[in-house]
Amino acid sequence: MTVPVVRPMREEDLEAFAEITATSYHEVDTRTHQRAWPDPVRRPAARNGHWIRRTQQALVTDPGGCWVAEVDGEVVGGAVSRVRELMWILASFAVRPEHQGHGIGSELMAAALHHGRGCLRGMFAASADPGAVRRYRLAGFDLHPQMMLTGVVDRSAIPVVDRVREGTAGDVDLMNSVDRRTRGAAHLGDHDLLLAQFRLVVTDHSTGSGYAYVDDDGAPVLVAATNRRTASGLMWEALASSEPGAQVAVHHVTAANAWALDVGLAARMAIYTNGYLCLRGMKPPAPYLHHGSLL
Repeated sequence: MTVPVVRPMREEDLEAFAEITATSYHEVDTRTHQRAWPDPVRRPAARNGHWIRRTQQALVTDPGGCWVAEVDGEVVGGAVSRVRELMWILASFAVRPEHQGHGIGSELMAAALHHGRGCLRGMFAASADPGAVRRYRLAGFDLHPQMMLTGVVDRSAIPVVDRVREGTAGDVDLMNSVDRRTRGAAHLGDHDLLLAQFRLVVTDHSTGSGYAYVDDDGAPVLVAATNRRTASGLMWEALASSEPGAQVAVHHVTAANAWALDVGLAARMAIYTNGYLCLRGMKPPAPYLHHGSLL
């Protein structure tokens, strides 16, 4: 095989790398899929657009964290990482299946890690792919198993949730404050990306503060709060927006966030293990459900 070249990512690489991530992630999902789970779905075109916009911003804010690997002039893999305050975040990492096992992933990981060399903490979400998990552990990350909740929400179990309102861009300072308290670093400009894609609900009261981003299916894709009771209320608010009878999946639940399991069980959802939260220099954030790429 021609020796791969690892170089800084350019904007013209985005569409090719977006396709690589969609293909690679779907291949892993299909390979690790359990029968009781919803069937794996390759990232749809609409979400591909969101992925490209997120990565375009990373090229502006974190050019040193964005890399691709080329073989014979063709992009075959890449890595996108961000630094937010003193936290390094791996947002995207993929190599075409036919080019795996040749050291390309290790070179990309080393380049991305160099971007976070001054950080105290590191955090990213990983699939259950054994080869990738081995690489992450060898890079010094602790592996915390994630769980997924899935099922049709029992509408009769949904409680009345007080003091939750629709959020706006005016809540970013509040959300950054909650971020620092729960995960040790603010999302900063990443909130702009999340606001453009998801519904935001917020609570800010003397008994607790927090927020949740909610997708069109009623699943909370990121929840952060100052206490478990507030986090539970935000998760219920999200689930209440799901369509009656529709399947809902809540990802990225760690053992440190048993409150989310309790909400899911009360809603008659099932629990499965699914991938890992990879951490370095920190404990699993709580009360917190992380976003898959912006964490």
